[in-house]
Amino acid sequence: MGLKRWFYRGGRPNGAARAIDRWTAALYARGVAPDHLVALEVAGRRTGRAVTVPLVMAAVDGGRYLVSMLGEDVNWVRNVRAAGGAAAILHGRRERVRLEEVPVGERAPVLRAYLRRARNARAHLPVRADAPLAEFARAARAVPVFRVLRAAEGEAEPGGTRTVAPAEGPGGAGRADLADLAGRADRADRADRADRARRP
Repeated sequence: MGLKRWFYRGGRPNGAARAIDRWTAALYARGVAPDHLVALEVAGRRTGRAVTVPLVMAAVDGGRYLVSMLGEDVNWVRNVRAAGGAAAILHGRRERVRLEEVPVGERAPVLRAYLRRARNARAHLPVRADAPLAEFARAARAVPVFRVLRAAEGEAEPGGTRTVAPAEGPGGAGRADLADLAGRADRADRADRADRARRP
């Protein structure tokens, strides 16, 4: 078993992984890392206290996305769902956001972009980073993906208080855009495979 799998044996972080994650989340929150390395802050579903975890942000067609490399049964995913998507992204500043779960059929392009960026996640996802889009589509059901949107005015934030952030604006691809992107990427994959098959 590789070290990366050992840290998250059974899909849950062990003591060493939790210590590393706390340190990493603090580092990302300060902005001492590339801008796609962020800390997610969300209210704990039982305690209501803010919980912070380090994550890798994927970018697809102008939209921002968070992916659960360990699948459905992880605390931050459960907390986000319990909080109705209310959360905050920390990276040198605190941005109040709303996380919207992406339907399974639209996840493949995001998973591919994520895996190309998040090298440590490759030990946990059953797809190669250079795999055809169809393979990402087959794995998508077990891998939650959330679109990052700006929090609307008056929307709850982690811990149950209300935001007075600007109303939601540009910064996230819509569902129709992502579905169209998935279709275009799939057609490009099929054309590429057909072209390779014709070569001598």
